[in-house]
Amino acid sequence: MHEALSFLIDHQPLQMHLIIMTREEPKLPIARLRAKNRLTELRGNDLRFTRDEAMLFFNQIMGLHLSSAEVFALEARTEGWIVGLQLAAISMQGCSNTTQFISSFTGSHRFVLDYLMEEVLMQQSEKVQTFLLHTSILDRFCGSLCDAVLPNGMGGDEILAYLERSNLFMIPLDSERHWYRYHHLFADLLRQRLYHANKDKAEEIAVLHTRASQWFEENDLEIEAFQHAVAAQDVDRAATLIEGREMPLHFRGAAQPVLNWLKRQDASTLNERPSLWVIYASALLMIGQADGIEQKLSAAEAAMKQIDSKEVDPDLIGHIASIRATLGVTRNETDTIIAQSLLALEQLHPNNLPVRAATSWTLGVAYQLQGDRAAARRAYTEALSISKRMGHLIITLMATLGTGQIQELDNQLNLALQTYKQVIELAGEPPLPAACDAYLGMARIFYEWNDLEAAERHIEQSILLAKQIENTDRLSDSELFAAKLKLARQDILASEALLIQARHEVQERSYPHLLGEVQHLELLISLHRGGFPEAVKYLETSEWPVLQSRMHMIQGNASAALALLATLYDQARAKQWKNEQLKLRVLQALAFQVQGDLERALQRLKDALTLAEDEGFVRLFVDEGKPMLDLLTEAAARRIQPEYTGFLLSNMHHEQKLNHFAIHSPPIRFEPFSDGLSRRELEVLQLIAQGLSNQEIGDRLFLALSTVKGYNRNIFDKLQVKRRTEAIARARELGLI
Repeated sequence: MHEALSFLIDHQPLQMHLIIMTREEPKLPIARLRAKNRLTELRGNDLRFTRDEAMLFFNQIMGLHLSSAEVFALEARTEGWIVGLQLAAISMQGCSNTTQFISSFTGSHRFVLDYLMEEVLMQQSEKVQTFLLHTSILDRFCGSLCDAVLPNGMGGDEILAYLERSNLFMIPLDSERHWYRYHHLFADLLRQRLYHANKDKAEEIAVLHTRASQWFEENDLEIEAFQHAVAAQDVDRAATLIEGREMPLHFRGAAQPVLNWLKRQDASTLNERPSLWVIYASALLMIGQADGIEQKLSAAEAAMKQIDSKEVDPDLIGHIASIRATLGVTRNETDTIIAQSLLALEQLHPNNLPVRAATSWTLGVAYQLQGDRAAARRAYTEALSISKRMGHLIITLMATLGTGQIQELDNQLNLALQTYKQVIELAGEPPLPAACDAYLGMARIFYEWNDLEAAERHIEQSILLAKQIENTDRLSDSELFAAKLKLARQDILASEALLIQARHEVQERSYPHLLGEVQHLELLISLHRGGFPEAVKYLETSEWPVLQSRMHMIQGNASAALALLATLYDQARAKQWKNEQLKLRVLQALAFQVQGDLERALQRLKDALTLAEDEGFVRLFVDEGKPMLDLLTEAAARRIQPEYTGFLLSNMHHEQKLNHFAIHSPPIRFEPFSDGLSRRELEVLQLIAQGLSNQEIGDRLFLALSTVKGYNRNIFDKLQVKRRTEAIARARELGLI
């Protein structure tokens, strides 16, 4: 038959086009036809059911009324195999709990089992059956791996070629036809048959796993080597593989499998190898579970005391110190981080690059907390250099994150955004919880650029990831920023709710470094509500200098604000803190405005604009409200950086239109003034304090000169003064300006 078909194919007329529909590779001379595009092939992937076809089959043909999720689960389990779908449908007829059936539908189900046994497995030779059963322990396989696992070398490549030609439920995993796996249901059947045949000889299956583990290790696939060592219940081999030759296994993305195995071990097993206690602690730290880490480290130290001191490896002491330094990072304990990091570097073996890279990173965090950003950048760069060279994912991620934070603090917003994106790419899918800081950084940057929708998307992701990390300030930090974002959206109730929640966490868990932001948000919410209630008067004595300067301005005490801001600015300049210098220039401009010194206010504003323009800062100015609007309007009138001031003013006016009310000036009175000034009188009084003449006030407010003079008389009467200088002094005394 094949000879006749081959002759026909070789001599077919030009108008003939061959169509082949098969799951197996036919024994026909079709290579030439493929090359000339004179052949159409419908193979296994074309014949399998799609999800839509499976939905139609189950619900319309078989009348089972399954949900989309149930159909998709069956389609995934059967991999679109039509007979498998049909066997599942037959099995479900009259079934009272289809959900339970679907979750348990495997190759051991009686209909599937009978079909695969009768139609597939029993039709093979004894040699092929042995091959199938013994290689079923493998999630993926290739010829040389099969040779290593099978006794007496059965010719893996030869049998694999036969199985593929026969389409015997074997699926290629690459285009080179090197790696394969079995169909899910077929693999279930084979494993069941293997374990059933060796139910009294478990050691024989363990031997298969050990052979597989050895092959994977020899081919530098140590995660799979570890998995098979675990299956073989070979504790010594599993422990050796966890420790790794150049890098512990959990540093390579296998933290959860390693933890799962360690949790199943007796304490006596771990005590025999104290390094396993240390790896236990390190793996917990890697997945964000801080609870229990110190307990594991103490257990390691206790186990080490039972060993001859000469046999204790200093490298293990260094690794313990490095983990404690990282724990210090989660608590912002600078002294602990530095002390433990230096101890780690002293004890670690020079070739223990993975832990040395981690220790360089912890030092970078400590320097960043101290405000030495240049030293932090150098430490992060060193950690990156080591971790990238050896493929240490988690430290590459964390050092990249630290670099992005330094860039952001240096006002390099565009560069920081790209760095944060690299962190998210490194974090994978689903992302590692540590990526929460990258999302938070991106939220801050988009907020600063006034892209509030993008900021909201990123802060939501940051909060989701931060919730997966135990006993750190990451969630509180993200929630505080979310509260600030809600405030920018004028959603005061939502902002206040988030703030209350974050404040509770900050106080409950003692995060003093976040208290300043809590107090700042309390002040902003109070001002947005149009008053200054007793609830936040305690902020007058806040220990946070920037907040103190704002309180001085609210009270009209510009001199005190300026003195404090000058000191803070000198400190920031000495330390080369660029972000702080920019923010302080903005506050100095506002303080000079309160003092009535418009010229110096504009000079400080110009300094701030110069620092901010290249990176496109927006909210830094918009969030200051009406006082900043007035300053920017004056700057635009004087052609001070006209393009940028025009851009900022357009953002401020858009904000005003979006929120349907004027950008307000924060209230500046603690007690209501008995003969209160009207809104217009307050505006005139502010302009008088800025040194404008009556004519200039009229031009600014579009009022006639006589009207301005009338407002002056009313203001003087209410303040009980006779001249401008007295009015300004009295207004400052009352906190009106």
